[in-house]
Amino acid sequence: MGQSARKGGCLHGKLEFEVKQMIKEPFVRSSDAQNEHTAKTPSLFLLSDWTNGFEGLTAGFTGRDGGVSAAPWHELNCGLHVGDADEDVIRNRELIAEALGLSFEAWTCAEQVHGNHVHVVRAEDRGKGKDSRAGALQDTDALVTNEKNVLLTSFYADCVPLYFYDPVQEVVALAHAGWKGTVLEIACKTVEAMVANFGCEPATIRGAIGPSIGICCYEVNDVVLDRVKPIIQELQLDESTLVQPTTSGKARINLKELNRQIMIKAGILPSHIECSEWCTGCSTDVFYSHRMEGGATGRMASWIGMREGDFEA
Repeated sequence: MGQSARKGGCLHGKLEFEVKQMIKEPFVRSSDAQNEHTAKTPSLFLLSDWTNGFEGLTAGFTGRDGGVSAAPWHELNCGLHVGDADEDVIRNRELIAEALGLSFEAWTCAEQVHGNHVHVVRAEDRGKGKDSRAGALQDTDALVTNEKNVLLTSFYADCVPLYFYDPVQEVVALAHAGWKGTVLEIACKTVEAMVANFGCEPATIRGAIGPSIGICCYEVNDVVLDRVKPIIQELQLDESTLVQPTTSGKARINLKELNRQIMIKAGILPSHIECSEWCTGCSTDVFYSHRMEGGATGRMASWIGMREGDFEA
């Protein structure tokens, strides 16, 4: 899709470019993905400060280009639950692993349900869900592990991907936060699991918030607002920075900032949290957006893992 796919409410053109120069975007398109996309060059956005700053760490987010899926999932759909051919989704996942220089056997994922259950991934969980929904870790929206050579993954088309890394205890985690996971404070649950299972100190944990729908595009009704507002009040935040009323009687909400504040509540230092400026709703030429594409679209994948050796074992 071209520029016509971009929706109103976010920065455009020269202004967008100038602002992105002032605000460092943590998710940087990989050098391979800057070239013309083919099935051999999937679109990857690396969490560059983490991957460059911590030896052996890989973390990032996929775009929609460089895979084998046909319309409306074209091209790099990673979701097995959206009606796409399973063999195409599996091939896309394999292409991502290959582009990262990893074994597909490391790909580990959950069957997401918009809850706040956290699963601690052990060695025997490695590879679960890589090629089937039935084989995935069930009823789970966050994954935590200290295992090396395990690639944690989860799937998105507007919801907020959350990343966690403790460089002291060498623990990584992912969490999937739609509005339901946000009000269930899945970020707190994930940090609590890191502390309880691996002795992590919240002050040493790094957090990141990936590409997801922005306040510019995320309009909700009272059903959602009635669940979100109590969290804002509990956190003692200025509602005007998180909720923007619209002329339709609804409101737009800032899920990214709300999750950042929940990370801070969990004990992560504000200086240790990075937040993507990418809005999936504004950028359907780059990412999938369930909302902007009427539900008929694919899914991106978040990933994080710690390498040891060649990641092939």
